[in-house]
Amino acid sequence: MAAFAADALVVVHLLFVAFVVLGGFLLVRWPRLLWLHLPAAVWGAYIEFSGGICPLTPLENRLRVRAGESAYAGDFVEHYLLPVLYPAFLDTSLQTALGGVVVVVNLAAYLLAWSAWRRKTRG
Repeated sequence: MAAFAADALVVVHLLFVAFVVLGGFLLVRWPRLLWLHLPAAVWGAYIEFSGGICPLTPLENRLRVRAGESAYAGDFVEHYLLPVLYPAFLDTSLQTALGGVVVVVNLAAYLLAWSAWRRKTRG
């Protein structure tokens, strides 16, 4: 059961990361998501810029150990996403760059949403 919970947590964590990075584009269609997305995006950028680890990662590791599996070192991005996106080890400059990607992508999404809201209110 703990292994299933750890795997489910990975899926939730991955969906959260996707929402942090790309969820701003949903604001064009659903503007009220701003109140959910903005804190999520701020949290995601904070974790990347600070070099911190999301609390979901240690929880996943505890669940894996409880299931008799091995835990991993580092954070979620380093363990799951970087092997897919980058072959190199995550370092501070790369983690800062990922935080910058979160900010830039979301600024673009928010500008797109703001433009759509303005068009809608004008006519």
